[in-house]
Amino acid sequence: MSLDGFVAGVDDNQNQPLGEGGEAIQGWLFSGDQPSRYNDFFKMSESNREVFDEFIPNTGAMVFGRRTFDIVNGWGGSHPISGIPIFVVTHEQPEHFQENDTPFTFVTDGVESALKQAIEVADGKNVVIGTPSIAQQCMKAGLLDVIQLHVSPLVLGNGVRLFDYIGDAPIKLESQQVTDGTDVVHLQYKVLY
Repeated sequence: MSLDGFVAGVDDNQNQPLGEGGEAIQGWLFSGDQPSRYNDFFKMSESNREVFDEFIPNTGAMVFGRRTFDIVNGWGGSHPISGIPIFVVTHEQPEHFQENDTPFTFVTDGVESALKQAIEVADGKNVVIGTPSIAQQCMKAGLLDVIQLHVSPLVLGNGVRLFDYIGDAPIKLESQQVTDGTDVVHLQYKVLY
Protein backbone atom coordinates (compact mmCIF):
# COMPACT_ATOMS: atom_id res chain seq x y z
CA MET A 1 0.00 0.00 0.00
CA SER A 2 1.22 3.51 -0.67
CA LEU A 3 1.73 5.89 2.24
CA ASP A 4 -1.43 7.75 1.20
CA GLY A 5 -3.55 4.57 1.30
CA PHE A 6 -3.69 3.40 -2.31
CA VAL A 7 -3.30 -0.27 -3.28
CA ALA A 8 -3.33 0.44 -7.03
CA GLY A 9 -2.88 3.45 -9.24
CA VAL A 10 -5.46 4.81 -11.67
CA ASP A 11 -6.37 2.78 -14.74
CA ASP A 12 -5.57 -0.65 -13.35
CA ASN A 13 -6.12 -3.18 -16.13
CA GLN A 14 -4.64 -6.35 -17.64
CA ASN A 15 -1.73 -4.41 -19.16
CA GLN A 16 -0.88 -2.73 -15.84
CA PRO A 17 -2.56 -4.70 -13.02
CA LEU A 18 -1.49 -2.22 -10.34
CA GLY A 19 -2.40 0.86 -12.40
CA GLU A 20 -0.27 3.85 -13.30
CA GLY A 21 2.71 3.98 -10.93
CA GLY A 22 1.26 1.20 -8.80
CA GLU A 23 4.00 -1.37 -9.41
CA ALA A 24 6.15 0.48 -6.85
CA ILE A 25 3.61 -0.46 -4.17
CA GLN A 26 4.72 -4.08 -4.37
CA GLY A 27 8.35 -3.31 -5.11
CA TRP A 28 9.34 -4.78 -1.74
CA LEU A 29 8.52 -8.25 -3.12
CA PHE A 30 11.40 -7.76 -5.57
CA SER A 31 13.74 -5.69 -3.38
CA GLY A 32 16.68 -8.06 -3.19
CA ASP A 33 18.20 -11.35 -4.17
CA GLN A 34 16.73 -13.66 -1.50
CA PRO A 35 14.09 -15.92 -3.09
CA SER A 36 11.05 -16.87 -1.08
CA ARG A 37 10.99 -20.48 0.07
CA TYR A 38 7.52 -20.70 -1.45
CA ASN A 39 8.09 -19.19 -4.89
CA ASP A 40 11.42 -18.00 -6.24
CA PHE A 41 9.55 -15.52 -8.45
CA PHE A 42 9.64 -13.27 -5.37
CA LYS A 43 13.20 -12.09 -4.64
CA MET A 44 13.40 -9.89 -1.57
CA SER A 45 15.74 -8.52 1.01
CA GLU A 46 16.32 -10.83 3.96
CA SER A 47 14.04 -8.80 6.27
CA ASN A 48 11.18 -8.78 3.73
CA ARG A 49 11.62 -12.47 2.99
CA GLU A 50 11.30 -13.29 6.70
CA VAL A 51 7.94 -11.49 6.87
CA PHE A 52 6.70 -13.01 3.60
CA ASP A 53 7.84 -16.55 4.40
CA GLU A 54 6.27 -16.40 7.86
CA PHE A 55 2.98 -15.26 6.32
CA ILE A 56 2.63 -18.02 3.69
CA PRO A 57 2.52 -21.21 5.81
CA ASN A 58 -0.02 -19.55 8.13
CA THR A 59 -2.40 -18.87 5.24
CA GLY A 60 -5.11 -21.45 4.64
CA ALA A 61 -7.19 -19.69 1.97
CA MET A 62 -7.45 -16.41 0.07
CA VAL A 63 -10.50 -14.42 -1.05
CA PHE A 64 -10.47 -12.13 -4.08
CA GLY A 65 -13.08 -10.20 -6.02
CA ARG A 66 -13.94 -10.92 -9.63
CA ARG A 67 -12.45 -7.64 -10.86
CA THR A 68 -9.01 -8.54 -9.49
CA PHE A 69 -9.38 -12.06 -10.88
CA ASP A 70 -10.16 -10.64 -14.33
CA ILE A 71 -7.37 -8.02 -14.24
CA VAL A 72 -4.75 -10.71 -13.57
CA ASN A 73 -6.44 -13.10 -16.01
CA GLY A 74 -7.04 -15.61 -13.21
CA TRP A 75 -3.27 -15.89 -12.71
CA GLY A 76 -3.38 -18.28 -15.66
CA GLY A 77 -4.98 -20.86 -13.36
CA SER A 78 -1.97 -20.86 -11.01
CA HIS A 79 -1.79 -18.26 -8.26
CA PRO A 80 1.85 -17.24 -7.55
CA ILE A 81 1.50 -18.81 -4.11
CA SER A 82 0.49 -22.28 -5.26
CA GLY A 83 -1.56 -24.76 -3.30
CA ILE A 84 -3.56 -22.22 -1.29
CA PRO A 85 -7.28 -22.40 -2.13
CA ILE A 86 -8.62 -19.24 -3.81
CA PHE A 87 -12.22 -18.07 -3.42
CA VAL A 88 -13.46 -15.54 -5.97
CA VAL A 89 -16.57 -13.50 -5.15
CA THR A 90 -18.50 -13.03 -8.40
CA HIS A 91 -21.97 -12.57 -9.83
CA GLU A 92 -21.33 -15.19 -12.52
CA GLN A 93 -19.00 -18.15 -12.97
CA PRO A 94 -16.33 -17.53 -15.63
CA GLU A 95 -17.18 -19.33 -18.87
CA HIS A 96 -13.75 -20.55 -19.93
CA PHE A 97 -11.42 -20.98 -17.00
CA GLN A 98 -8.85 -23.73 -16.63
CA GLU A 99 -7.32 -24.09 -13.17
CA ASN A 100 -3.87 -25.60 -12.90
CA ASP A 101 -2.21 -26.16 -9.51
CA THR A 102 -4.41 -23.75 -7.55
CA PRO A 103 -7.88 -24.82 -6.35
CA PHE A 104 -10.41 -22.08 -7.28
CA THR A 105 -13.95 -21.74 -5.96
CA PHE A 106 -16.30 -19.16 -7.49
CA VAL A 107 -18.80 -17.88 -4.94
CA THR A 108 -21.95 -16.27 -6.30
CA ASP A 109 -23.83 -15.70 -3.04
CA GLY A 110 -21.78 -12.91 -1.52
CA VAL A 111 -18.79 -11.97 0.58
CA GLU A 112 -20.00 -13.53 3.82
CA SER A 113 -20.53 -16.87 2.09
CA ALA A 114 -17.08 -16.72 0.50
CA LEU A 115 -15.49 -15.90 3.84
CA LYS A 116 -17.39 -18.69 5.59
CA GLN A 117 -16.30 -21.23 2.95
CA ALA A 118 -12.69 -19.99 3.07
CA ILE A 119 -12.59 -20.25 6.89
CA GLU A 120 -13.88 -23.81 6.67
CA VAL A 121 -11.24 -24.83 4.13
CA ALA A 122 -8.45 -22.94 5.94
CA ASP A 123 -8.74 -25.36 8.86
CA GLY A 124 -7.63 -22.93 11.57
CA LYS A 125 -5.14 -21.01 9.44
CA ASN A 126 -5.54 -17.40 8.33
CA VAL A 127 -7.83 -16.33 5.50
CA VAL A 128 -6.31 -13.52 3.47
CA ILE A 129 -8.51 -10.95 1.75
CA GLY A 130 -6.61 -9.92 -1.37
CA THR A 131 -8.96 -7.40 -2.98
CA PRO A 132 -9.79 -3.85 -1.83
CA SER A 133 -13.55 -4.09 -2.43
CA ILE A 134 -13.82 -7.39 -0.54
CA ALA A 135 -11.70 -6.03 2.34
CA GLN A 136 -13.93 -2.94 2.46
CA GLN A 137 -17.09 -5.05 2.61
CA CYS A 138 -15.58 -7.21 5.36
CA MET A 139 -14.52 -4.17 7.38
CA LYS A 140 -17.95 -2.57 7.05
CA ALA A 141 -19.64 -5.82 8.15
CA GLY A 142 -17.26 -6.34 11.11
CA LEU A 143 -15.79 -9.55 9.67
CA LEU A 144 -12.04 -8.86 9.92
CA ASP A 145 -9.94 -9.92 12.90
CA VAL A 146 -6.57 -8.60 11.73
CA ILE A 147 -5.36 -6.06 9.19
CA GLN A 148 -1.88 -6.64 7.81
CA LEU A 149 -0.41 -3.85 5.70
CA HIS A 150 2.81 -3.48 3.77
CA VAL A 151 3.34 0.27 3.43
CA SER A 152 5.72 1.40 0.71
CA PRO A 153 7.50 4.79 0.78
CA LEU A 154 5.38 6.17 -2.04
CA VAL A 155 2.73 8.87 -2.25
CA LEU A 156 0.68 7.76 -5.24
CA GLY A 157 -1.87 10.58 -5.16
CA ASN A 158 -4.71 8.78 -6.88
CA GLY A 159 -6.04 5.33 -7.61
CA VAL A 160 -7.75 2.57 -5.65
CA ARG A 161 -7.86 3.21 -1.90
CA LEU A 162 -7.97 0.36 0.58
CA PHE A 163 -10.06 2.19 3.17
CA ASP A 164 -12.85 3.69 1.03
CA TYR A 165 -16.48 2.68 1.53
CA ILE A 166 -16.08 1.19 5.01
CA GLY A 167 -18.88 3.16 6.65
CA ASP A 168 -18.96 6.20 8.90
CA ALA A 169 -18.15 4.59 12.25
CA PRO A 170 -14.49 4.61 13.28
CA ILE A 171 -12.79 1.22 13.42
CA LYS A 172 -10.36 0.97 16.32
CA LEU A 173 -7.15 -0.97 15.84
CA GLU A 174 -4.57 -2.33 18.26
CA SER A 175 -1.00 -2.50 17.01
CA GLN A 176 0.37 -6.05 17.13
CA GLN A 177 3.53 -5.88 15.06
CA VAL A 178 5.70 -3.35 13.25
CA THR A 179 8.58 -4.64 11.13
CA ASP A 180 10.92 -2.35 9.23
CA GLY A 181 11.81 -3.91 5.88
CA THR A 182 13.67 -2.77 2.80
CA ASP A 183 11.52 -0.12 1.07
CA VAL A 184 8.49 -1.10 3.16
CA VAL A 185 7.11 -1.12 6.69
CA HIS A 186 5.10 -4.23 7.60
CA LEU A 187 2.24 -3.46 10.01
CA GLN A 188 -0.19 -5.77 11.73
CA TYR A 189 -3.24 -4.61 13.69
CA LYS A 190 -5.93 -6.41 15.65
CA VAL A 191 -9.36 -5.04 14.72
CA LEU A 192 -11.45 -3.91 17.70
CA TYR A 193 -15.11 -3.61 16.66
